[in-house]
Amino acid sequence: MDTRKALDSQAIGCMLVLCALWALQQVTLKATAQDIAPIFLIGLRSGVAAFLVWLVMLWRGERLGLHDGSWRPGLLVGLLFGLEFMLVGEGLRHTSASHMVVFLYTAPIFAALGLHWRLPAERLGVVQWLGIALAFGGITMAFFGRTQPTAPAPGNMLWGDFLGLLGGMAWGATTMVVRCSRLSSAPATQTLLYQLVCACVLLLGAALFTGQTNIHFTPQVWANLAFHTLVVSFASFLVWFWLLRHYLASRLGVFSFMTPLFGIVFGAWFLDEPIEMSFVLGAVPVLFGIVLVSGGASVTQWWARLRLQMG
Repeated sequence: MDTRKALDSQAIGCMLVLCALWALQQVTLKATAQDIAPIFLIGLRSGVAAFLVWLVMLWRGERLGLHDGSWRPGLLVGLLFGLEFMLVGEGLRHTSASHMVVFLYTAPIFAALGLHWRLPAERLGVVQWLGIALAFGGITMAFFGRTQPTAPAPGNMLWGDFLGLLGGMAWGATTMVVRCSRLSSAPATQTLLYQLVCACVLLLGAALFTGQTNIHFTPQVWANLAFHTLVVSFASFLVWFWLLRHYLASRLGVFSFMTPLFGIVFGAWFLDEPIEMSFVLGAVPVLFGIVLVSGGASVTQWWARLRLQMG
């Protein structure tokens, strides 16, 4: 029996903090991109964080789960996780941090679509289907609604945006695999270790193959490595997988719309990134669609109560 529950105050608080942290990671990756390539930084942070997670598992006496076959979905989510951040790292070379965070965090849409077909507890209602339609309409508008150059190289920015959208699909697929496999009941540390190890190997290999391994060690680079390793890859992902084990996955995204909002604000604030009107017009229905998909049940219940009160 599925014991996962709807969001409570603890889950809401955790999601707000996670959203701010995950939005900031895109901005910090972009901020130090001239001194260290994003995919190289993500590969390094994943390797160090994997070591820390392994130490935690040793301390707790946890095993990798090789005996129960969970290594198969573990390897799959690891490859998807590595692919997601490879797309993010490459996309940030072409587009802005604010664009990246909006397109990457379409992940709840793709996760909800996949889970709808696999798990009865995650079925989508009319409100959520409306949210999906709005989100994809907004994506289309953001991609093809540009009426003036945004860039210096608008074609490259469009490519970076597309890579961000593919990253969102990879993240959504990761959530789906976790929920539909043995990993749904596995310790969060086990799932995270699979992801971090695969991401480290995949991204460091990609950085080496593409010649993106140069580093100019500056205080900002050291601070960024510490932030990404200890806060993002270690602490925040452990919390995320703990939430996936205890709450309905499609409901966890109820506050995920805050991440793109944080990302747009942080990008404009820290990086002086311009906010184009065509992008805003596309981002608004995307964010609204994410809210409807992730919180469709809550919206439906609110509407039913309102109708009862009105007689």
